[in-house]
Amino acid sequence: MIKIYGMPSCPYCEYVQKQIVGREDEFEFIDIGAHIRNMSAFMKLRDNNPAFDEMKAIGDVGIPAFVFEDGRVSISPADAGLISYSSTIACSIADHKSGKKGC
Repeated sequence: MIKIYGMPSCPYCEYVQKQIVGREDEFEFIDIGAHIRNMSAFMKLRDNNPAFDEMKAIGDVGIPAFVFEDGRVSISPADAGLISYSSTIACSIADHKSGKKGC
């Protein structure tokens, strides 16, 4: 089973979460905002796994994050056989910081 760390309020996570509906035997979505245990598990993973180095460098959280049965970690939905969110309307960290409307 592939574990997916994310939050429903994240558009990338929501996009992935919709793809796994009815596929609970393949995927487990772990909402990191639902309980401190979930957040703690995610932060431990993020703090100690090089898969997040690029995300941390640009100030991104790194969700959705995929943990495979063999322990491999990825931030790419394609690695889990899912489709990546590719909307051009998504906001970047710079957009948020600059106060871009709608972000």
